[in-house]
Amino acid sequence: MELKIDTHHHIVPPDYAKWLGSRGITAGGLPIPVWSAEGSLDLMESQGTSCSILSVSTPGVHLGNDQEARAQARELNEYAASVTKTYPGKFGFFATLTLPDVEGAIAEAAYAFDNLGADGVILLANVGGRYLGEAAFEPLMEELNRRSSVVFIHPSELPCKPVEGIPPYVADFLLDTTRAAINIAKAGWLERYPNISFVLSHGGGFLPFAAQRIARAVSDGGPDDVGIERLRRFYFDTALASSPFALAALLEFAKPERIFFGSDWPYAPKARSMNFLRLLENYAMDDATRRRIYRENAAQLFKKRAG
Repeated sequence: MELKIDTHHHIVPPDYAKWLGSRGITAGGLPIPVWSAEGSLDLMESQGTSCSILSVSTPGVHLGNDQEARAQARELNEYAASVTKTYPGKFGFFATLTLPDVEGAIAEAAYAFDNLGADGVILLANVGGRYLGEAAFEPLMEELNRRSSVVFIHPSELPCKPVEGIPPYVADFLLDTTRAAINIAKAGWLERYPNISFVLSHGGGFLPFAAQRIARAVSDGGPDDVGIERLRRFYFDTALASSPFALAALLEFAKPERIFFGSDWPYAPKARSMNFLRLLENYAMDDATRRRIYRENAAQLFKKRAG
């Protein structure tokens, strides 16, 4: 079987885990996991993955202080870059930025691309209730468009109180991604920044399932088909979204060349990630689509990681 490229594979540097732990912060109700390069490589071997694109998950680095966020982002990006150099060919990385600090985000993106060889950037769907699609973030989008960047969009906690007994990662994360996608589409970013490849985590949240319902809101007053085609410009990954229920909606909605394989390790422990891979492997699809999802689509977008 053709080796996979994993575009949703997290990194948790030890100092970052300590920084979050000292503030009592979780990842949407999940404990911050222990990460190691050896653990990543073990999962990759088990899943038939040749290269993983590393990213820092929620809550990112901006906890209210711009200068602290800038320092943390620089430290995280240099750490991720060092991992890619230590294990050549095995890893790439999405740079962590500092939104809602736009000036800091632009500066860090430039440093990550020009000095560290980043493969794209990761942005949270919302930071402190400010969603992607907000006009104030457009200077960053202009810079990322100029660089033909991949923007990996990962959910965060909703800007509201969680429902007791339902951790945010269970359902709120999916809604958070969906909200960001709608806001981006309504703002015209998909057309105004055509060189950016926007990737939605976890099969796009609720977007494929609810696309027909959402289409009217993003069609600029036109027919639903306009909204549908606009939404189909996003890319998607299969992380925790490869059940037969989720895949049926994703494969029906998304263009086959815009779906990537994702493991969500280590927030999805090895056993859970392997279970979702088995579901993906057992799902009935044609060989060409399977090859696209496992490797070919990502190889087109991340050419230097294709091997």
